[in-house]
Amino acid sequence: MHKILPLKPILIHTHFHKRRTGVTRSIENVLPFFDTKFETYLFGYGAKGKHISIKNLTNLLFSDREVVVHCHRNNEIIRMLFFRFLGAKFKLIATRHAETIPSGLTMKLLKKSDKVITLVKSMSKKLGIKNTIVGHGVNVALFKPKENIQLKNIPQENIILCAGRVRKAKGHLDLLNAAKVLREHQNWALVIVGKVDKPNFLTELKAIAKNHFIENQVFFRDETLDIISFYQASKIAVVPSYSEGFSLVTAEAMSCGCAVIATKNVGVHSSLITHGENGYLFEAGNNDALATLLEKSIQDKVPLLGTQARQEILENWSAKKEAERLIDVYLT
Repeated sequence: MHKILPLKPILIHTHFHKRRTGVTRSIENVLPFFDTKFETYLFGYGAKGKHISIKNLTNLLFSDREVVVHCHRNNEIIRMLFFRFLGAKFKLIATRHAETIPSGLTMKLLKKSDKVITLVKSMSKKLGIKNTIVGHGVNVALFKPKENIQLKNIPQENIILCAGRVRKAKGHLDLLNAAKVLREHQNWALVIVGKVDKPNFLTELKAIAKNHFIENQVFFRDETLDIISFYQASKIAVVPSYSEGFSLVTAEAMSCGCAVIATKNVGVHSSLITHGENGYLFEAGNNDALATLLEKSIQDKVPLLGTQARQEILENWSAKKEAERLIDVYLT
């Protein structure tokens, strides 16, 4: 007789958000690594994965199967708590992705979860309730160095990249002011990729570039599904943010072999980067320090450290390692 193998527990990640964000990519990165331990599904829209219908989800939640549901936003937790109100039995995991102090509603929802995950130490301390730190990981097979990638309609050979939402909290004003050093290096360009929150802010950034006479070296591109090509085409990536939840952009850029210059003690920057060993750090808002690091990097007065950055991600920040840490949370 054939031995009947026990059914795997069910794991469902939720995603109810139209825009693709760092949260979206972080979910997609880890999903493939759960399959050995779980029967894995995605409930919602806006992310790629094996989707489950609400009918099949309901059947599972009210079955005898062991089910773990991992939510990432308030609207997702509320949906799942409704099922629990109706009598469904499952383990509810919630990740807090923002570094800011949570609202009263968010705190209530997190407290109703069985386990709470945070991304970095600073976030964990601010939260004020029991939580487990599990940092995001990168899909290192996708986010990898590739030579001879060129960006369309950008004549300069050397690219400095800044990727992510374009708004004041992300430090773009500091970056544009520091980028005045490009005026003496005409074969270098600054490429800013991401969704612009306010059109007036974009106008302000363009005015700064013009004032520094670098308007022909600064390019703005809308957010794209092909962000990997931008990383691969860039020698340097700058992350000048004042606040981050995790800063997946930093990890992705490092995984692609970019030399990364990022703000100190923001998000996971100071955990990812050891200054002078696998990247460079500066105090948020210090334009002069950023300008100096850019100038020295352009002139080869400091090494770019892209190879060392890639190695750090491979050793400590892969999506596989994140999945392993999450599995420990799910099964304990």
